[in-house]
Amino acid sequence: MLGDVTGTPPTGRSGATLGERAAIALVFGTSAAVLVVELVALRLLAPYLGLTLETSTLVIGIALAAIAAGSWLGGRAADRFAPRLLLAPAIGVSGAAVALTPFVVRLVGVAAPGLLVLVSALSILVPGALLAAVTPIVTKLRLTTLEETGTVVGRLSGISTAGAIVGTVVTGFVLISAVPVSVILVGLGVVLLATAVVLAGWLGGWARGGQALAAGAVVIGGLGSLAVGSGCDVETTYHCAIVVEDPDLASGRTLVLDGLRHSYVDLADPTHLEFSYVKAVASAIDARLPGADPRTTHHLGAGGVTIPRWLAQTRPGTSSTVSEIDQGVVDLDRRALGLETGGDTGIEVRVEDGRLGLRELADDSQDLVVGDAFGGVSVPWHLTTVEALAQIERVLAGDGTYVVNIIDNPPMAFARAELATMQRVFADVALLAPPATLSLLDGGNVVAVASADGPLDIPALQASLDEREVGWTAVGGTELESFIGDSPVLTDDYAPVDQLLTPYGR
Repeated sequence: MLGDVTGTPPTGRSGATLGERAAIALVFGTSAAVLVVELVALRLLAPYLGLTLETSTLVIGIALAAIAAGSWLGGRAADRFAPRLLLAPAIGVSGAAVALTPFVVRLVGVAAPGLLVLVSALSILVPGALLAAVTPIVTKLRLTTLEETGTVVGRLSGISTAGAIVGTVVTGFVLISAVPVSVILVGLGVVLLATAVVLAGWLGGWARGGQALAAGAVVIGGLGSLAVGSGCDVETTYHCAIVVEDPDLASGRTLVLDGLRHSYVDLADPTHLEFSYVKAVASAIDARLPGADPRTTHHLGAGGVTIPRWLAQTRPGTSSTVSEIDQGVVDLDRRALGLETGGDTGIEVRVEDGRLGLRELADDSQDLVVGDAFGGVSVPWHLTTVEALAQIERVLAGDGTYVVNIIDNPPMAFARAELATMQRVFADVALLAPPATLSLLDGGNVVAVASADGPLDIPALQASLDEREVGWTAVGGTELESFIGDSPVLTDDYAPVDQLLTPYGR
């Protein structure tokens, strides 16, 4: 039996019906809102949990759980209570929860990081479930006869899916790149609350006290987001980006992305290399490309464009192209880190995916390729595989060199797998790393070096490291084989980078 099916449309306080257009708008809009919350949550959590496959899986899983729970419980509630009285409270409370999310998550991320996963889960689960409950409630309101059950359910289900698609596309392609995360969520909260207030006046079901509490929560969310702030100089499409001045050097700047130091730039002296791994990269380049002759180089990942600037100073006339997927990072480099491109710099920055950028390079055209692309502490998996490395090997000249920065921690499973993969593609491979890392006692940055043609000179690499006083060790041959062990080779079909990687603090 279909419960309260009477043969006449449900009416509100004024006798108005929940017409088809209103039903479509509610189902479409609330379904879109669920996906907005899901995608924005990924951006909101990245500074604290990293933008990894595990984080994405967690957020998607919680969002799906919210949709399932909301659909089930919303349907049961619509059968037990007058459905018209449920709509306004469900949408209004979800609006309050959404508006509070950026304030609460950022506050907990700083003050109580141990609770962040739980709070983040609730910040998706609560509004997601309430919004997902709208579709079965509206469906119950629109059902007037048993004969039209399939038509009504199918139509509203399709509209719900269409709303989710639009929410996904608009958020991914427009909102996140154009509007700060806190503005998206607080703004969505305001829209949901306003919708609920209109529905309450039309259909009833939500006391003025409840409306006032939800409005107060939205105000707190907005003011709290302003007070706590994002902690970012810029919220780019992919990162929360900050530029930090060096207290010991007036011209020193550190680029911090999602809480991790990515690059150091000396605005007055591009030859000043601060981080040990950058010195190791420069040491490898000096050993493989000695002298001051101009070179043709390509770089995967911009960061602060430190190495291309160094090459421009130490090898005048060098041509350096840089593939960087995040336009916001490039803009920040120009605005706050003094990046100049074109002209005498020889530096060209292309906003593009690194692997796609490799396709545009001619065979045997590069003396050097430098890999320093990261999402959090993870190298994007599609840059780690045999197929990706084959593209790098293709563009390198006969004596060309590939130098890549890798971050891992004991047992260094990802780093060892990447080295095994490089051995599959290149003529010879070496590893530059701190002694404690080679002994699997510590982790952090390591630098892998590969030759497109012929063996690497390990003593020359070590001498270059020693000259810069990096304190690292260069290994190759049987010593490197022992470090790699039986690690798997990564391919486009099998590259579990996030699972192999041991991040900081695990």
